[in-house]
Amino acid sequence: MSLDLVSITTYPRRIVCLTEETTETLYLLGAGDLVVGVSGYTVRPPEAREKPKISAFLTARHDKILELRPDLVLAFSDLQADVTAELQRLGLTVFAFNQRSVQEILQMVALLARIVGVEARGVELVRSLSAGLDAIASSAAQFPRRPRVFFEEWMDPLISGIRWVEELIEMAGGEPIFPELRAKQGGKERIVSAAEVAARAPDVVIGSWCGRKVKKVVIRSREGWASTPAVRDGHIYEVASAVILQPGPAALTEGVRQLHAILAHVAGVDVDPALAPAWPLDRALPRPTDAT
Repeated sequence: MSLDLVSITTYPRRIVCLTEETTETLYLLGAGDLVVGVSGYTVRPPEAREKPKISAFLTARHDKILELRPDLVLAFSDLQADVTAELQRLGLTVFAFNQRSVQEILQMVALLARIVGVEARGVELVRSLSAGLDAIASSAAQFPRRPRVFFEEWMDPLISGIRWVEELIEMAGGEPIFPELRAKQGGKERIVSAAEVAARAPDVVIGSWCGRKVKKVVIRSREGWASTPAVRDGHIYEVASAVILQPGPAALTEGVRQLHAILAHVAGVDVDPALAPAWPLDRALPRPTDAT
């Protein structure tokens, strides 16, 4: 076959998503009908939860995935390497994204749109997400001060925020207290001590414990934390992991809006209603279903 005659006329029609951000992205691209299987941690959009649940994060039901006859499996990062290696051995086509920054999240959206043949929609979605982030940053630029933030990704051991979260905190009007750790890919590389956090005197602590309810009493009772501005002034908050710890549209919309609302409150200013989060702060989201 002559190479100049080769063109893409068909695209994936049956897609399994092992993480929630690709599911949400496909729905936002108008391609939700292509999704035939989802992670048990999926919460956005609500209708996606009706699809067969075939995985947790580090494990998957390979038999259930094969039954769905996918022509593409979407995964995330080296953390799912064992799962995806087995799926490849079973003859499935796997594409693993590895976005860690806000810019890389936007690139993921654009690339996924190309993969399923809706590139123009991808361009529009990236523009919309970028415009939303610009609006948040412009609002935050009006704050009288930028609160110092400790984002707590896990509580034992204490893990500070991953790169895209720290970037969103800055856009939303805050100053992360461990900026030097944001580029560390693994959670083990972002472990900090309670004493280190106390010494950096955060104005606000924002917890998001990977699917577990944040216990504020635990945060307040840590040795040395009572004298920090965050604990002293009662500025301890939770942002659900489903809207901040998945590197996709949720973090760039509801997640950053919740961060912005929290930081505006700490800074003593009102949030423009047009930028307010959809849910009240600390609202619980549906608990994930472990498919395995």
